[in-house]
Amino acid sequence: MTGSYTIGLDYGTNSVRALIVNVAHGREVAGAVWNYEHGTDGVILSRDPNLARQHPADYVKGTELSVKKALADARKDVRGFKLDQVIGIGVDTTGSTPLPVDKAGRPLAFDKRLAKNSAAMAWLWKDHTSVAEAAEITAKARELRPQYLAKCGGTYSSEWFFSKILHCLRTAPKVFDAAHTWVECADWVPAMLTGTEAPDQIAVGVCAAGHKAMYNDDWGGYPDAKFLGALDPKLGELRARLRPKAHTIERAAGRLTEEWARRTGLRSGIPVAVGAFDAHLGAVGSGIGPGTLVKIIGTSTCDMMVAPVSQPVADVPGLCGIVNGSILPSHFGLEAGQSAVGDIFNWFVNCLQPGGRKLGSHESLSAGAAKLQPGESGLLALDWNNGNRTVLVDQRLTGLLLGQTLYTTPSEIYRALIEATAFGALTIINRFEEYGMKVERVVNCGGIAEKNPLVMQIYADVTGRPMLVSRSPQTCALGAAVAGAVVARAYPDFPTAQKAMTGLKPQVYRPTPKSHAAYKELYALYMKLHDAFGTRECQGNLFGVMKQLIEIRNRVRG
Repeated sequence: MTGSYTIGLDYGTNSVRALIVNVAHGREVAGAVWNYEHGTDGVILSRDPNLARQHPADYVKGTELSVKKALADARKDVRGFKLDQVIGIGVDTTGSTPLPVDKAGRPLAFDKRLAKNSAAMAWLWKDHTSVAEAAEITAKARELRPQYLAKCGGTYSSEWFFSKILHCLRTAPKVFDAAHTWVECADWVPAMLTGTEAPDQIAVGVCAAGHKAMYNDDWGGYPDAKFLGALDPKLGELRARLRPKAHTIERAAGRLTEEWARRTGLRSGIPVAVGAFDAHLGAVGSGIGPGTLVKIIGTSTCDMMVAPVSQPVADVPGLCGIVNGSILPSHFGLEAGQSAVGDIFNWFVNCLQPGGRKLGSHESLSAGAAKLQPGESGLLALDWNNGNRTVLVDQRLTGLLLGQTLYTTPSEIYRALIEATAFGALTIINRFEEYGMKVERVVNCGGIAEKNPLVMQIYADVTGRPMLVSRSPQTCALGAAVAGAVVARAYPDFPTAQKAMTGLKPQVYRPTPKSHAAYKELYALYMKLHDAFGTRECQGNLFGVMKQLIEIRNRVRG
C-alpha cells in the first residue's frame, strides 16, 4: 500500500479542500483549498441575520479545481506519484445543509429562473430561519411520536433538515413546489461524482439522515408520512420521495464517472464512499473509539463519542442524536456541540475591533489574556452568541458578558469569552457522563486546537482533563480519506485503517491544579447563569453573582 493514495474532500463553510493521503501510514502528501465564489466568504446572506445559504455551483467548481491542484502538487512533490495510484475518495460536508433538487437530482439553483433565489440554494448548517418550524416539529413529535425526539436529544433544531424544508414550504412555496425532493449536501456530492444523482438511485448516509432528519431503522427510516403530514400535507407527500434506506460510510455511493475522471485527471471507476458530516469524519480522522471524546473546534464545535452497538446507550437529553453507524459502523454515534466558539472570538476581533488591528488581533489579545489568572478579570460570559446547541438546544438564546467595569480591558474580555466556551465544553462532558458515557480521554482537532495553545490550556484547566491534539491539522479531510481507503478495500475495517492512518501530536495540555480549583468556583457561577437564562425550571436568585465575581477578582489580585 505504500504506493496507494486516497483523496479526502472536505466541503466547509467557506471553502472546499482536497487532501491526498498515503494509505499505508496516513501521510498527507498534498492538498489544495478553493474558496467559494458566491456570497460573502462563500455564504449568501441577507438582511435577515438568521439566513445563510450556499450556491451548489461552488461545490462543483471547487471539486474540479481543488482536486486538479492537489494532484498537480503531488506529481511535483512526491517522487514517482502517478494519478492511477489514487484508489478511492471520501467526502465530508457541513450539515445539515439540504438542497432542493428536480426529478433528475439537479439542484434547483442550476435553473436560470431560480439561480438568484436563495431558497433554491443549499440551506447552510447555520441557517436559523426555521426556529418557529423547529418548535412546531418538536411540539408535534411530543404529541404524536415521542420516540423520534428521544433519539435526538428531546428537541428538534432549526439547524436541521425538516425544519428548513418546512420553512421553505411556508415562505417560498414556489421553490418547494418546484423541488422533486431534498438532498443533503453530504449525499449530493458523492452522487454528483458517481452519476447517481437521480432520486431513485442516490445513496444517502445514515450520518445526515439519523442526526438531522430523525431517520431510524427501528421505525422504518425517516419519519412516517402521517406524522409529516400533520405538520403540512405537502411535507407528508414528500416522504414517499425520500430514500427508504440510509447507509454507513463503509459502503461506496458509486464509482467515479468518466466525466469526472476527465475533469480531474483521476482514473474512472474508483469507489467514492457514502458521504458524512465534517465533524463525524473529523472524529474518524482523530482516531475515535469507545471512551474517547473528540472535539472538532472551529467556528462552532462538535463533540463526538461512540459506543459499540452491543452496549446499551441511554437516550441523552440535549444531544444532536444517537445514531447507529453514524461515525463508525457497528457503533452508536453520539453528537453534541456548541453553536459558536471560533465565531465568538472572530466576532470580538472583527466586529468590535478592540484596540484596532494591531492591538486587537487574535495574537495580541491571546498574549494579553495569557498573562491573566483565572478570576482575575472579574468577568463571566455565556457562550450563546449563536444560540445553544447542547444541552439546551435553543437557538433563541444569546450571549452575555457579566462583571464589566470602567477598567475592563479587551484582553480580559477575550479571556472571558474563551473561558465561556470552555465552561460550555465542560457542560457537555458532564452530560455525557451523567448518562453513562464515560469520557476516558479528550482529543481535540481543528484550527483552534492547532493554533491557539491558550485555548487548549484553559480547556484543560476548566475540565480538569488532559487535552490531546490530533496529529493531522486536517482531520475532517483525513477522515474522509480513511473512508476512501476502506471502500477501496485497502483495509478491512475502520479500526484497522485508523490505527495505520491517524495519530496524536506529542504535546499534551495538562490541567494546573491551582487553576482548576479556581475554575470550579467560576463554573458554579456559570451554571447559575446557564440555568437562570436557559431553563424554565430555574427559580434561582442571581443577586450574589456579581458580588462573588468581585470577591474572586479581589482575592486573585491579592
